[in-house]
Amino acid sequence: MIKNVISLALLAISVVLSLKHGWDTFNYKNNPQSLKMMTELGISEPVIPFLGVLTLLIGILLLIPNTFFLGNLLNAMSILMIMAFALRAGNYKMALIEIPFLAMPLVMIWLKYPFKN
Repeated sequence: MIKNVISLALLAISVVLSLKHGWDTFNYKNNPQSLKMMTELGISEPVIPFLGVLTLLIGILLLIPNTFFLGNLLNAMSILMIMAFALRAGNYKMALIEIPFLAMPLVMIWLKYPFKN
């Protein structure tokens, strides 16, 4: 029972973060700080909409039981990609901040989907 509650809480947090980050990625022109961060990481402007679609897709995949594993796998890979870009840019603080967010999808894979028997 406690395992399901923890899994549900992590699922809700992960879906909300994915959808929020996906939406914010599409509205990067309204947030100059976000655009500055992406350019510092070496992410060019034509790639930004692709990242937004990927992030929104991850949020949707997490909600579907049959695609829960795939959503978590893509989420972990995208976080690892951000960490790699941050390390390449010399931004070690950002890479270290992403570690708990990398652990979250891995823990969710281990706990499994909360509503599946």
